[in-house]
Amino acid sequence: MEHMDFAHPYFGAFVMFVLTFGAFIATTVAARFVSRKLARLDTEKLKCTLYECGPEVTKQPNTISVQFYLMALLFILFDVEIIFMFPWAVDFKLLGWFGFVEMILFILLLTIGFVYAWKKGALEWHSIK
Repeated sequence: MEHMDFAHPYFGAFVMFVLTFGAFIATTVAARFVSRKLARLDTEKLKCTLYECGPEVTKQPNTISVQFYLMALLFILFDVEIIFMFPWAVDFKLLGWFGFVEMILFILLLTIGFVYAWKKGALEWHSIK
């Protein structure tokens, strides 16, 4: 059996990957267990009824507005913008004026997208009536 090299430069990354994967599996199993124990099964009688006959259901009270998805999409867009700004800020002196102009164009492009979403009403919250 060959001896493990703990001084390898990527050994720490491998350990973090294994620990993260284990934490993900443990969290998923725990969430599933807790949700099954805490769920109230007597409140969803509509799911247990027959759907072929009887009165027609007009609206279920647990509908999710599209605005939640739109806000999440815009959050991810601007979150990714920040993620791209961190490496740029670290190497700002190395990139010089070329890097500065690139980041200004990147921010300008995202600002145009933000103004477009704003003008289209994507940031307005519409209440469900």
